[in-house]
Amino acid sequence: MPDRALRNKTLEFKERYSRQILFPPMGEEGQQKLAKARIALVGCGATGSALLSLLARAGVGYLRVIDRDYVEPSNLQRQVLFDEADAAESLPKAIAAARKVQAFNSEITVEPHAADVTPDNIEELLSDVEIVLDGTDNFETRYLINDFAVSRKLPWIYAAGVASYAVTMTILPGETACLTCIFPDSPRGIVETCDTSGILNSAVNFVASIAATEAMKLAVGARDKIRRTLLSYDVWTNDYAAVNADKPRPGCRACQEQDFIHLAGEGRPHISLCGRNSVQIHERERPIDFAEITRRLTPHGSVRHNEFILKFWREPYEMTLFPDGRAIIKGTTDTAIARSLYARYVGS
Repeated sequence: MPDRALRNKTLEFKERYSRQILFPPMGEEGQQKLAKARIALVGCGATGSALLSLLARAGVGYLRVIDRDYVEPSNLQRQVLFDEADAAESLPKAIAAARKVQAFNSEITVEPHAADVTPDNIEELLSDVEIVLDGTDNFETRYLINDFAVSRKLPWIYAAGVASYAVTMTILPGETACLTCIFPDSPRGIVETCDTSGILNSAVNFVASIAATEAMKLAVGARDKIRRTLLSYDVWTNDYAAVNADKPRPGCRACQEQDFIHLAGEGRPHISLCGRNSVQIHERERPIDFAEITRRLTPHGSVRHNEFILKFWREPYEMTLFPDGRAIIKGTTDTAIARSLYARYVGS
C-alpha cells in the first residue's frame, strides 16, 4: 500500500475509534490489539446480538458468530441487530447479524455460521479464536463450551439473562473457577426461561455490556482488571450479589480432574428442546436440496425458502429446515412427534 494510502487509513482508524483511544487504559496500543483480536460468539439472540454490536463497534478485528436459530417477530423487542425484514424472511440469526455489522463497520471481519455447536463440530468452530463469549440459552451448550475451553485453556465468558435478572462470570482456565466449579450439575426442576418468564431488554444489554468489557480487557492484556466473581444483578429490584470465583474448586470434574463428559458427548440427546414449543433435530446431517424438497412438500402444505432456510407449514406444525439437514419443528415438545414429522417429510 502506498505511503499516502497507508497514512490515510491510519488517520481513518484513529478517527473512528478516537473516543475509545482517549480512554487511558485503552489508548492507541490497546485499540491496535483489539483490531488483531479473534473472538467467537456462541449464540446470537438477545445477549449475543448485543455483544456482537458492542464488540464490532469497538473495533474487534475478527468476530465469528455461531447460532442455530432464525429471526422471528418476537425477537425484535430485545435482539438489537435484527429488523422486521429479517423476521419476515426468517433469516438465520448469524447471517442477519453479520450483514448488519458489515453495514456499520466494513473494516472488520465477521464470519457467520448457521449451526448448532455440538461435540462433533466444536473443535472446528472454536479452535482458532482467543476468547469465546456465551450468548446461548441453555446449560447443555454452556457445559460443552466450558469443557472445550478448559481443555484448551481458552478464556470464555458466561452470560445469561431472564426476566429482569442478569448473571455473568469470566472464566480463565487454570486461574479462576470454571462453570462446573460453580454449577457442578445442570439446574434441576423448573427453570425460568425467556419463554416462560419473559425478559427485559435492559437486563440483556446490562449483562452484554459487562461481558463485552471483560472481553476487551482480555483482548488488550488487562488481565489484572478482570472481575473474578460470579456477578448477578436484578435491574428491576436492584438486588445484587457477587460470589467469589477467583480459584478453581478442589475436585472439580472439569478443571481439576480433566473429565470432559460434555465434550465426549456423554448423555447428550440427539434431539434437544429449544424453547418456543419447539424441538430441534440435529442427528440427520445431510445436504438438503431446497428446490427438490420444496417440490416434494408443496402438495402437503405451504412452503417457501431462500438460500439459507426452508419453511414448511402443515397445521398445527411448522418445520424450519437448514441446508445441513438440521431442523426445528414448532408446535410440539414431543420428541416422538418431531421424529415422525421429520421422517415423513424429509426422510429417516
